[in-house]
Amino acid sequence: MMDQMAYITRIIPQPGLDLLSDASLAIQVNPEDRTLSHDELLRAVSGKHGILCTLADTVDAAVIEAAGPQCRGIASYAVGYNNIDIEAATRRGLPVSNTPGVLTDATADLTWALLMCAARRIVESDALMRSGRWRGWGPMQFLGADIAGATLGIIGAGRIGAAVAKRASGFGMRILYTARSAKPDIESSLGARFTDLDTLLCESDFVSLHVPLTAETRHLIGPRELSLMKQTAILVNTSRGPVIDETALVEALRRRTIFAAALDVYENEPAVAPGLAALPNAVICTHIGSATVGTRTAMALMAAQNLIAMLRGERAPNCVNTQVYQR
Repeated sequence: MMDQMAYITRIIPQPGLDLLSDASLAIQVNPEDRTLSHDELLRAVSGKHGILCTLADTVDAAVIEAAGPQCRGIASYAVGYNNIDIEAATRRGLPVSNTPGVLTDATADLTWALLMCAARRIVESDALMRSGRWRGWGPMQFLGADIAGATLGIIGAGRIGAAVAKRASGFGMRILYTARSAKPDIESSLGARFTDLDTLLCESDFVSLHVPLTAETRHLIGPRELSLMKQTAILVNTSRGPVIDETALVEALRRRTIFAAALDVYENEPAVAPGLAALPNAVICTHIGSATVGTRTAMALMAAQNLIAMLRGERAPNCVNTQVYQR
């Protein structure tokens, strides 16, 4: 396949690049550790036979058109693919793939790290200690939320949501969940209870988001939903930023409508809503849900395998628009 050239929009772990090279595929990699501008991306993909992109890249109809008629597929280095114009790709007959499954445990682990940091006010305590202003232990310092025995509400009980629920069982938590359909497996194994969104928000001590970004889930959590939550509740988001109305969240945190929030994703990433970063009851990370060596390497290998299949004219193992193979 050395007569075919693929463009990789960001440096990925070396095993993924090695796999592409071992398949005799010529590759061109963005050498800079940053997301390309839209104009740069248009120029970079021109004439390429395949594209391996990240969730930060906007692969719209213009980018797909710029790639040219010889382009044979788009492999996303992510589970989500809302950044790609799937309809435009499908019209062109281009398969689009993602990397499901491999980041489930890493993201579930980070969800719990964020939950515990917010509950026990770790970031605030760490900042005070580092400042040199701590004057010793006191009975009312950094009082947080109990985790063991509390109620965890999971919105979206797919792979990651189910993994988060499984970890909750070790803390003896009551588990509520809402999803497009009931999940008998987590109900029987974990005692989880299927309920509607409003009930979940009203009854949960911790609310964790694990839904894809769609027209229905955009601003799923807004002013009304935040008002339903307990004043002592903590909101965690490791799914997609726009699932939360970030401006409304800032106001809820500022007014102490809810106790805290812990976020790894943002509505207008990498920017955050004005005022969010200054709030002591907000734990904010830099989209590190899948950031372990093992997970990111597995993602690179899966994305490379998908791209190789596309360029060989084979069915991509993780195609999200399978209708392209039914023509």
